[in-house]
Amino acid sequence: MKSYLSVALLCAFLAVGCAHSQRSSSAVATQADISPKTVLLAADSGQQATDAQVKPKTQSVNDDENLDYAEDTFKEERVEIADPIEPFNRAMYHFNDKLYFWALKPVAQGYKVVVPEPARISVKNFFFNLGFPVRFLSCLLQADFSGAANEFGRFGINTIWGVGGLLDPSSNKELDLQKQETDLGQTLGVYGVGHGFYIVWPILGPSSPRDTVDIAGDYFLYPVSYVYPWYAGIGVRAYEIVNSTSLRIGDYESLKEAAIDPYIAMRDAYIQYRLKKVKARKARSLIFKAEETSAPAADTALPNK
Repeated sequence: MKSYLSVALLCAFLAVGCAHSQRSSSAVATQADISPKTVLLAADSGQQATDAQVKPKTQSVNDDENLDYAEDTFKEERVEIADPIEPFNRAMYHFNDKLYFWALKPVAQGYKVVVPEPARISVKNFFFNLGFPVRFLSCLLQADFSGAANEFGRFGINTIWGVGGLLDPSSNKELDLQKQETDLGQTLGVYGVGHGFYIVWPILGPSSPRDTVDIAGDYFLYPVSYVYPWYAGIGVRAYEIVNSTSLRIGDYESLKEAAIDPYIAMRDAYIQYRLKKVKARKARSLIFKAEETSAPAADTALPNK
């Protein structure tokens, strides 16, 4: 009887051990199944997959459902814009590229050697302060009244206590008035106006029909546009561009060197940057928040921004 009992206990022990081994091997197989899928999806989106991003699946979740969900997530990050006039745009891109390397960059480098960085930052603050009308009007049109109040406060404080905008006391911790980097093109995007198609303007660079409205609005609302005579205003604008370029020499070069096709890289960077800006402004808009509250099930995606 004891021998039978011993044999029965031995069989039960072996059965439990085999079952445990099967569960462990199935868990390893599950990890091996999802890892290639995660890597492929990350490769399609231009990102690298790490082990920390791979989460093991539970038995109640279907593999295909998880894969579809992941694909939808990555699709939301892909941003495209129509480019029907690509030959013209490429020609303008190469024109601007040569203008940058042959004229703007050498002048900015020489200016950088002569003028110390604190002075160049003060000049940048001065011109940013002059752009108050565009940003203030844009905040009002976007129903971002807190942003408009911040912008109005920044302009008053920096103009009076910041020596005409050369300094930026409103950004100190005591006041902490945030910059409202917005424009009329973003305002149209907040109201659902799409880019339309991609345009590269000579000298002005990447744009679209929607953002070209901002170029026109900036001209009429920017005080420098009313400097007399007209060639003096152009000179002031040119100085502003040279000063701004001197503070970010190398950014464009890094993007160009890392890209297989710099034209496409510039186009994608532009559209993604503008989409991010529009989404940020839309989140601040009281009109958009009211629409979300009244219709939470509505599709709030911004196609082709």
